[in-house]
Amino acid sequence: MRPQILFPLFAEVSSLKGVGPRTLPLVQKLAGPLVRDVLFLAPVGVITRRRTNAADAIEGEVGVFDVVVDRMIAPGRPGVPLKVRASDETGFVHLIWFGGSPQHIDRQLPRGERRLVSGKVERFNGEVQIVHPDWIVPLDKGEEIPSVEPVYPATQGLASRNVRKLALGALAVTPDPDEWQDAAWLARRRWPGWKAALDALHAPTGEADLSPDSPARERLAFDELLAHQLALARRRRARQITPAPVIRENAASAALLAALPFSLTGAQAQAMAEIRRDLASGEQMGRLLQGDVGSGKTAVAALAMADAAGAGFQAALMAPTEILARQHFQRLAPMLEAAGLPTILLTGRDTAAERRARLAALASGEARIAIGTHALFQDAVRFDRLALAIIDEQHRFGVNERARLQAKADPRIGGVHLLTMSATPIPRTLELTQYGELEVSRLTEKPPGRTPVATAVLPLARIGEVAARLKAAVETGAQAYWICPLVAESEASDLAAAEERARDLRRILNIEIGLAHGQMPGAEREAVMADFADGRLPVLVATTVVEVGVDVPNATIMVIEHADRFGLAQLHQLRGRVGRGAKSSACILLYGGQDGALGETARERLETLRRTEDGFEIAEEDFRLRGGGDPLGLRQSGFPAYRFADPIRHRSLMLAASDDARMVLGRDPDLASPRGQAIQVLEALFDWRTDRSGLD
Repeated sequence: MRPQILFPLFAEVSSLKGVGPRTLPLVQKLAGPLVRDVLFLAPVGVITRRRTNAADAIEGEVGVFDVVVDRMIAPGRPGVPLKVRASDETGFVHLIWFGGSPQHIDRQLPRGERRLVSGKVERFNGEVQIVHPDWIVPLDKGEEIPSVEPVYPATQGLASRNVRKLALGALAVTPDPDEWQDAAWLARRRWPGWKAALDALHAPTGEADLSPDSPARERLAFDELLAHQLALARRRRARQITPAPVIRENAASAALLAALPFSLTGAQAQAMAEIRRDLASGEQMGRLLQGDVGSGKTAVAALAMADAAGAGFQAALMAPTEILARQHFQRLAPMLEAAGLPTILLTGRDTAAERRARLAALASGEARIAIGTHALFQDAVRFDRLALAIIDEQHRFGVNERARLQAKADPRIGGVHLLTMSATPIPRTLELTQYGELEVSRLTEKPPGRTPVATAVLPLARIGEVAARLKAAVETGAQAYWICPLVAESEASDLAAAEERARDLRRILNIEIGLAHGQMPGAEREAVMADFADGRLPVLVATTVVEVGVDVPNATIMVIEHADRFGLAQLHQLRGRVGRGAKSSACILLYGGQDGALGETARERLETLRRTEDGFEIAEEDFRLRGGGDPLGLRQSGFPAYRFADPIRHRSLMLAASDDARMVLGRDPDLASPRGQAIQVLEALFDWRTDRSGLD
């Protein structure tokens, strides 16, 4: 039950004064459906105004002028601005509108009257002009013009000033609950109380108050981080008290290990020890296996599945695409079958007869291991004794999809152990934002025999040389990826660039070129990628919206146009598509325009990539270089949609929130103490258990 004190904040946003039928959808789109969402909509800037005159006004500042209206010059033809000439004792002030009603402006600025006018100062021929003044009031209403005015996010039909009125309306109904933070911690940080922090949020006195490091914003960020970490800790606690089958290493996994064509690296052996400790604990496992492309995650997953299947249970491996599922099946099924573990493949393109037979094998327990796509968690799929679910490229699946696979559990044997895998290394701090409820294993080594990828950084002006080298390589039997430039925040623009590049390469190389992009039907895209994987296409051109995550050992060349526009993590993932076989491989990063210009941060990114192939080092460097905004493409990777917290700027706060959450629930698991009851209000306020993070 939501605490009664929060009822005003969880009222519909339509309850705020000023939200009518026309503005309701605009407010909902901009902020959200609740009064709380408007309250949490922070200013993004401030306007600072200074009383001045025509002689002393400084260009670029926002000035407030006491002027007498001289005359209006109405536009004589379309496209010509409307002008009003006014003056003070030191000179002229010209007011300009591009559009607008002359009658309305004439009523605001009657000839011969004095008015206070505010706006950004520009100078033309030495005289002040203001385009679209932001305030025009009579002298007796001068106090209405704020010396410091917060600027809020706006949208078409809903101006910043209207949003501010709504935010102040939300602030007016905001309660002042009991303090949920530790008093000594607040005093040490010199933070205000929660309600005072919100008051300060909506009344900035200057640019410094907009900083994520200001006391009020830090306080609100820590509240949000603590609420999230509490939700994650609860999730971890619930998993730990859920009984699950006890699974131990057995003859089947020993046989599989002997059949592997390589020895495990130290990191793989360590990860297996951690996974086996979880599987044998009797508690439900929840573990993330992080590892670079080619670090051997699949081998670890196969051994874990062999442990489960060899112990008399079933295991399932779910991949995001059919081509990846088939690739896993083709590699693992022969070895698993040889170890006495019947394995099936289940995808959305199975024939009716194939599907019936495979579903029957799963339901009867004849099939011990299932490898497949989303088809694995469909309602028609029944397992006999599912004990282990493994999710490959887990960021490609929603929380509900993962939960639906785990829901295939047989209550007689307990919950399903969960192992998720990610080939995108992320900084340790950011693990807390998304994986705080999971244990984490890291594969920091690559199996012996992996060929290093030679990385070259070249100006785009040398693209002709790159095409010539590519032609020579293709003629010797090599295969190559060509990733097209990110030309705009538009999939259509990216597609046009990819199609043009594919045409150019067909003409230059005189061979068939594959093209994969996000607007293709999934089956068609996978067919093109399968042709490339099978060697029928020597070159695959792809847009940035496509993850070409197929394992093609014969692909030895990766060309990335406008590499300076990509994040380090994305560049590293793309580079990891080559160097997967015994042949020497190369990655060519083309940067800049024809002038070869390259910014300092972009130069550091590309130099880091040229210097190292260590994905964890690259992730930490990307974390450092980005310094804010959307680190590592987090919003596209399922990371939480924080309102106040910045995972980079508030890194130390996140660590402190994680520690505090564990301490609070360790001492007071039912949150029955006075602080615990206050924390229940905090949890309900941010609603992390039922909102945004998908924790339910």
